[in-house]
Amino acid sequence: MITKKQLKIKRGFDVLVVLLFLPIVLVPIVILVCIATIDTKRYGIYSQYRIGQHGKPFKIYKIRTLKDGDHQLGHLNDYATAFGKFLRASKLNELPQLYNVLIGDMSLVGPRPDLEGFADQLKGDDRKILIVKPGITGPATLKYKNEERVLERQNNPNQYNRTIIWVDKVKINKKYVENYSFYLDLTLILKSTLNK
Repeated sequence: MITKKQLKIKRGFDVLVVLLFLPIVLVPIVILVCIATIDTKRYGIYSQYRIGQHGKPFKIYKIRTLKDGDHQLGHLNDYATAFGKFLRASKLNELPQLYNVLIGDMSLVGPRPDLEGFADQLKGDDRKILIVKPGITGPATLKYKNEERVLERQNNPNQYNRTIIWVDKVKINKKYVENYSFYLDLTLILKSTLNK
């Protein structure tokens, strides 16, 4: 099980990495936000409340990829612009989450932060997932990197997400917390980089 000392080391590593890389990616982020603003005809930064560490909500930031519309789970790409689809496929829309990491809402590695109705509803032993900050990447994120495409093929994406994918993610994320090591985080970061 991850310890308080490991959580502090994890946080220190997060801050160090973001401070090293933010000057490099800041200009590309600004350029992508400007393009997204023109492309979607709305401000290029998108924010949404997600459930974070200890079940507390926080505001996550992404580069906007979707046009206006009733965005249904499993059909998000139907509302994405051509540029938005590129951002989503390359995960470049996640770059503003480096700010979330810097201010302490997120970590580089951890369970992906979900909308209300998932992590905040965890019971019993499953709540150990909430010990860690949600991450930009993580073991469940890597396994379900094509989650949107999987959901698009389902007759009932919401039900499939709740009964199949979410249940599996909980198991994966519990294992991550129970078997945490700094080396594991480094391995997951490397795998995420190579899987782009």
